[in-house]
Amino acid sequence: MPDSGSEAAPYIRFQSPHRNRRGHFTGVFGLVNSLAREGRLSDAQESFRRSNNRWYDAAYTDPSTVDPTVYDDEVNPGAAAWFKPSAAHLLTRVPGYLEILAAHEVDCRVLRSSDPGRIIYEDDVQIVVVPYA
Repeated sequence: MPDSGSEAAPYIRFQSPHRNRRGHFTGVFGLVNSLAREGRLSDAQESFRRSNNRWYDAAYTDPSTVDPTVYDDEVNPGAAAWFKPSAAHLLTRVPGYLEILAAHEVDCRVLRSSDPGRIIYEDDVQIVVVPYA
């Protein structure tokens, strides 16, 4: 079960506290990308989003490029990525995304867990899990 308040929990995720229309909790990058698709970002926010999204794309693997079914709702319902403790260098850029969300009054919460779900993908900086029912 998620251990959402524990500082000792090794995995971390930033997500909406509200389910989206598919019943999932959208992660921090998806939330900012949605604002961009809606044309709601300022020029500075859009510049930040583009440059940092490119940086993240280069810095770590998109799990769906390794396993195309990892985020398939029929195969892995509710699959979500969590950062590992080894991802400290990736976490340093997250506050900029959180600032954009706060500026647009979009809620985002941080979750910490030592066991967020059944692991379906893992690499050196992240896991993707199917949450426990």
